[in-house]
Amino acid sequence: MTKEERHLWYDFLKPLPQTVHRQKVIGKYVVDFYCASAKLVIELDGSQHYTDEGVETDIERDLYLQTQGIRVLRFSNLDVNRNFEGVCTEIMKHIMS
Repeated sequence: MTKEERHLWYDFLKPLPQTVHRQKVIGKYVVDFYCASAKLVIELDGSQHYTDEGVETDIERDLYLQTQGIRVLRFSNLDVNRNFEGVCTEIMKHIMS
């Protein structure tokens, strides 16, 4: 896990009463975090996600997950570092909806 993934995992996701899995295999993809009860994937994106190839791969992955009835939330590592509380609030809105 990246530094940002560890921060989100240990300081927010792991202690939640809802079960959240990390590095979960869904189809041919490994997602960063998955909450089955909310059918929610949480992805933290580093710089490789902002290349042309990374963007195309993410679009393909997100479309596949959406066909499985799974919502995808994407946050940049910068979001986690600069607005951790806001990221957590956004995740909770989707877990609770």
